[in-house]
Amino acid sequence: MLQFITNKTEKYDILESAKIALEGGCKWIQLRMKNSLQSEIFRTGFELQQLCYQYGATLIIDDEVEICKDLNCDGVHLGKEDMDPLKARAILGETKVIGGTANTYEDIVNLVEKGVDYIGLGPFRFTTTKEKLSPILGIEGYRNILDKCKENNIKTPIVAIGGITNYDIPYLLETGITGIAISSTILNAVDPVAQTKDIMSLFNMNNN
Repeated sequence: MLQFITNKTEKYDILESAKIALEGGCKWIQLRMKNSLQSEIFRTGFELQQLCYQYGATLIIDDEVEICKDLNCDGVHLGKEDMDPLKARAILGETKVIGGTANTYEDIVNLVEKGVDYIGLGPFRFTTTKEKLSPILGIEGYRNILDKCKENNIKTPIVAIGGITNYDIPYLLETGITGIAISSTILNAVDPVAQTKDIMSLFNMNNN
C-alpha cells in the first residue's frame, strides 16, 4: 500500500501534489496542512475529496477530526500529540478509518489497545516535512519492532514513514510492514507521475 502525504512545494500546490499521486495510481491520500487555517483545510479537503472520488481513492485527513466528520471523509490520521483515538472514534463512528503515529513498539501496543485501523511508524530517516522529529529508526529499527509485533500476534497494518526513497522500499517491505507513506520522493522527481508508477510497481512485485 502506498500512502501519499500532500505537500506544497515551489512547483506544486496541495491539490496538484495529490493529483500527481492519483495519476500515478496511488489509491490512498493523506491531506496534511500543518499551521493552516481551518477554513483553508476545509476548502482544500472538499476539493481533494472530489478528486479522490474521481480516482476511486481513499482520503484521510491529518489531525482534523471535526473537518473529517464535516466532509464525511474516509478517515483521520492522529499524531502522538493529537486527539486520543478513542475520542476520535466516538466522534467519527465505527466505519471511519483511524490511523495513529508510533515511534516505538510501546507506542504500537498503546494504539492497538485503542483500536486504530493502521499505524504510521517512523521516522525511517531524517525528513524536513516533520517539525518535531522522533528518534530515527532505520531498517534495523523497523525489523526489531516488526519482529516484536509478530511475536505478540499484532496484526494491525503498519506503514513506514519519514524520508523514504524508492530505493528503500524493497528493504522495508522485507521487514514485514504493510505500506509506505511518502511525499518528497514523488514531488522532487523529474517525472513525479512516472515515479509514482514505479513505486506502485514495487508493491505489485512484492505481492506476486
